[in-house]
Amino acid sequence: MHDDPAEKWPRLMVDNPGVSTADLHEEEVESRYEATFAVGLVIALQVTLALASLEGGWKLKGLPGWVWLIPAVPEAGLLLALAWSAPRHRLEQMGQRRTVALALVGVITSANVVALTALIASLLSAQEKSGGELLLKGATIWSTNVITFGLLFWEFDRGGPIRRREPDPPPRDFQFPQDENPTLAEPNWHPRLADYVYIAFSPTDAMPLTRRVKMMMLAESAISATTVLLVAARGREHPPLTGAPRPTASRGDGSAAGKAQRCSIGAEPRQRRSD
Repeated sequence: MHDDPAEKWPRLMVDNPGVSTADLHEEEVESRYEATFAVGLVIALQVTLALASLEGGWKLKGLPGWVWLIPAVPEAGLLLALAWSAPRHRLEQMGQRRTVALALVGVITSANVVALTALIASLLSAQEKSGGELLLKGATIWSTNVITFGLLFWEFDRGGPIRRREPDPPPRDFQFPQDENPTLAEPNWHPRLADYVYIAFSPTDAMPLTRRVKMMMLAESAISATTVLLVAARGREHPPLTGAPRPTASRGDGSAAGKAQRCSIGAEPRQRRSD
């Protein structure tokens, strides 16, 4: 049976005293729609890459193309923890929803690091032949990295989206410009998931205040920079041709073009001797 929406909020407010119904509803929207969309985007990228790899015969360090579908298993579990009412509310009653979500995001991040390591090994062994193949793999790894670390920041900062809305929340992990100057923000402003994903994309948007998020931002920046540099370096090593190569005639070429070219080559020394 589905939970009655009228009964759901009182239960959640008992588990989270001091949090208003409006704040709980906003957190529900963040988790069930915004976070679910982010995870669904990661799955879509990996499925697209897997299908393209199977179609084009692409491999990752000798592994078949379907290997990109392996992270979809924990990602599907994360979708359940974020969106589906039954497991979500069960985990909330047990007080384990945030723990499970963090564990699954950690597994996805680890799988992404393994994929990046395999891509580096493929490049070093000259197994990446196609520029389009490398670009799609790099874009998938980079996008997955930004989204998953955005989710980690969202769940870590001040104890997560629920505890941030309590009257006495934990200390900040991030200092946003709106926190320093409230006149820049709308009334009752607080960061949402999109703000944390943007931090993962552009770390200069907020100031990290705790060591744990500093280390997380360091790891996220290292993965992003490595991925971008690999794709850029490979493209510089094999630049595209800017023009068609000039035809050359071999000595055995009996065509009119070949004869004309040989005549022009031999005529130059004779002209110089006559001078």
